[in-house]
Amino acid sequence: MVETLLFSVLIIAIAMALLLVKLLFKKDGKFSSQHIHDSKAMKERGIHCVMEQDREARARGKAY
Repeated sequence: MVETLLFSVLIIAIAMALLLVKLLFKKDGKFSSQHIHDSKAMKERGIHCVMEQDREARARGKAY
């Protein structure tokens, strides 16, 4: 059981170290946004987040 716990902690530590490396060497030192409304490709396809789609449907009176 101790071996399993140590192995799990080692895997988590490696993952955190890799995230830190990405954060340190990435331009501006931050991660890109993962939200749909921030994606250029999604905007080009006309895909919005569910909150925005709901707001638009309610404005048109078609929120079923």
